[in-house]
Amino acid sequence: MTAISKFPYLRQDFAASVVVFLVAVPLCVGVAVASGVPAELGLVTGIVGGLVTGFMPGSSLQVSGPAAGLTVLVFEAVREFGVGTLGVIVLMAGLLQLAMGFLKVGRWFRAISVSVVEGMLCGIGLVIIAGQIYAAAGLTAPESGIGKIVGLPGAFADALGSTEALTSLAIGAATIAVIVLWKKLPKQAQALPGALAAVILATLVTFAFSLPVAKVEVEGLLGVIQLPGSEAFGNLATPAIWGTIVAFALIASAESLFSAAAVDRMHDGPRTQYDKEMVAQGAGNTICGLLGALPMTAVIVRSSANVTAGAKTKASRVLHGVWILLFAAAMPWALALIPLPALAGILVHAGWKLIPFRQIAELWRAHKGEALILVVTAVAIVVVNMFEGVLIGLALSVVKTAWEASHLKTEVIDKGAGPIQVYLSGNATFLRLPKILDSLEALPQDRPIELDLSGLHHLDHACRTALENWAERHSASDTDPVKVTATQ
Repeated sequence: MTAISKFPYLRQDFAASVVVFLVAVPLCVGVAVASGVPAELGLVTGIVGGLVTGFMPGSSLQVSGPAAGLTVLVFEAVREFGVGTLGVIVLMAGLLQLAMGFLKVGRWFRAISVSVVEGMLCGIGLVIIAGQIYAAAGLTAPESGIGKIVGLPGAFADALGSTEALTSLAIGAATIAVIVLWKKLPKQAQALPGALAAVILATLVTFAFSLPVAKVEVEGLLGVIQLPGSEAFGNLATPAIWGTIVAFALIASAESLFSAAAVDRMHDGPRTQYDKEMVAQGAGNTICGLLGALPMTAVIVRSSANVTAGAKTKASRVLHGVWILLFAAAMPWALALIPLPALAGILVHAGWKLIPFRQIAELWRAHKGEALILVVTAVAIVVVNMFEGVLIGLALSVVKTAWEASHLKTEVIDKGAGPIQVYLSGNATFLRLPKILDSLEALPQDRPIELDLSGLHHLDHACRTALENWAERHSASDTDPVKVTATQ
């Protein structure tokens, strides 16, 4: 039996794997540098995403690796707990993902409000853009998200007084321009991904003109892999670290499963099995944690490149991991040639792509409440941090849903003679209690009232108690008691 008969789509998958590899390499390196860890750790996560997660069942065509969406969270974790503890955080997050997958929690991530997810991506995008502008200028960025944005005018003023900073900024800006304009070229030229072309051009220009810009520091693939030690595991006794672990697990899972839903809309092949995909992501992050590498998620940029390039099976993503491994093993010296402002430019472009401008406009036209949740979530992430910002967004989403679910209609019929008839229909919850009592207390106190509750689908304890108290007070002040028709 020939290889073609065993693997009928080998040619398509092989070609797609090369494309995904070319897209993944600059992103792996850029995300690692932006996260404050050695560049090689980004490649390690890309390798695991291909060889481990890529081989497992779940979503057949989406590709996993280090993601720009986790850059801010990883940077904060490294700053607070150190690079040595990062592996433990990723390991525990991976184990948590495995548990959620085996407990079949994966499908429930589809219930998360889209506005919260879009707000999360928007907030992350804003922080990434602001932070990488400093990196493009060779300056040190403030630690907080709001500090990064507020400090931009001062950073530009500092850059204007430095030739080196202006040169570095020019390379970053040129990188963004190449990525944007590359899509305008003929399709034959676009066979080389724009981000990779931009990095190659920036590297050549920097080398040819000996430009004074910072470059990637190289330690070697084996030199950066460090198994978590006893001291790192000892940090698990710190309560604060568990908030970071939960944030890693939940945000990585949400991003991966939303990416899977998006990829499913791009092809006609097998649909994603969400719980199995959660297990695959958990297995990948567990191994990344053991290797002290970055956390992984499914990445829509690589996944869409995989589908667009004609991939048919999971072989394409496994092969892309093989190519990253060969590159990291055979050509580590190539990383040391890459100028840091070029990687900053790639991350600025990636951050811009995370901001859902179209979705915000569409939500504002159709669902202003959802648009408000999106904006508040994004602002909270910038002002506070990612984890608490997402929690704020989720809380607002729950409150909005509860308010809309407690729809109540109050109808008062007064024919002038006889009792006043009050009909309540819908859902009477504590959220609508002030409105109910205002309507009832505005009724005349010297006339009999018939309160019909048979149209209610739900009457919670707070409303029931309040209505009983009102009926007792009204009956005490009038010779005719309130007549109540109970809910069915």
